[in-house]
Amino acid sequence: MPHVNIKHFPAPLDDEQTSELVSAITEAVTRAFGCAEGVVSIALEPVEQQAWQDQVYAPEIVERNHLLRKTPNY
Repeated sequence: MPHVNIKHFPAPLDDEQTSELVSAITEAVTRAFGCAEGVVSIALEPVEQQAWQDQVYAPEIVERNHLLRKTPNY
């Protein structure tokens, strides 16, 4: 606990960018939940743009909107 799964359009993140992203997310999560860094897991899941509507938007944004803490403006 906790696990963060970031779904995104495929992006050419290099190792340094990925490391910085993971570090920033880990820091924010450990601060918010008061947990150790070692219990945080983070997944980066690329989703093709043409699949976004069916794989992410409908099932996770529309159908689970009660869980959203930030709503997209599209």
